[in-house]
Amino acid sequence: MRSLPYATGAAALLLLTVLAAPAAAEDKSFTIKDTRIKESSGLAASRAHPGVYWTHNDQDEPRVFAIDSKSGETLATVTLRGVGKPRDMEAISIGPDGNVYVGDIGDNLNGSWAHVWIYTFPEPKALRDMTVSATQYTVKYADGARNAEAMMVHPRTGRVYIASKNEDGGGLYEGPAKLTTAGTNTFRRIGEVPWVTDGAFSPDGDELVLRSYFSARGYAWKDGRLGADHRVKAPIQGQSESVSYTVDGSALMFGTEGEQSEVERVGLDRNDKTGGGSAAGSGSSATGDGDGETSTTTYGLIGIAAVVALVMAVKRLRRSGS
Repeated sequence: MRSLPYATGAAALLLLTVLAAPAAAEDKSFTIKDTRIKESSGLAASRAHPGVYWTHNDQDEPRVFAIDSKSGETLATVTLRGVGKPRDMEAISIGPDGNVYVGDIGDNLNGSWAHVWIYTFPEPKALRDMTVSATQYTVKYADGARNAEAMMVHPRTGRVYIASKNEDGGGLYEGPAKLTTAGTNTFRRIGEVPWVTDGAFSPDGDELVLRSYFSARGYAWKDGRLGADHRVKAPIQGQSESVSYTVDGSALMFGTEGEQSEVERVGLDRNDKTGGGSAAGSGSSATGDGDGETSTTTYGLIGIAAVVALVMAVKRLRRSGS
């Protein structure tokens, strides 16, 4: 019998190795355990540290917390140096420049501040308690003062957007192409949106999700403007405050306020990609963890089929060479 060609054997070994490799761990729902965090108002998935989420209180000193989604424990407290006393920090996002953006954009008096602020600092390479130098940007709205809780940085362009929540309804505001410290950054209204508490762009930048106290919606995003929208599955929480995509875009993480507040994962249907990123939530539970089980089963069946096909091909080669 002729021996099996080396290339075929190597391909078989490679395929079996890939199929046997464990899947990347998914971020799961978790509870924030740090008793200092009583008003978790924003949530952002770390780009530098997989499985870590940044959050902050709204009424607090200028600081943010890095939370381990596996344990719910705080891995780092980062204090911002060079900024003023925050008024109402409501949102956090990470830009393509590797900076963490903190939106001090809340106004519980429904728009009484002539301006608000955005703070930025480079995401730390190591997670430990530290003080970092931050940049403070002054922001105002072209149509007058606004109350807002949602600030999103586009993952490709780096442009900052804010969704307001005044009594007359919500608006989506676009910041300048690049923020400046030389003067005031004017944000201009580019669309109408519901009254929301937070928002997040998908990792590919093709969809924007906005959440309110009782629901969430996804919008296709193209050329810097809102497109078709659809309902996104969201959990019912005591005070729905925050939302973030996981880094891989496979799920949304929904946060709430209060001591030991819950962050709930909702898996996204990979087969329905309105806007190119993620669509209506799916899964058998509010947290969507059943979604991952379905995907694992599907990919497992595909893997088994591939192995069977490979074995049959090897047998045919052996028969033809005997």
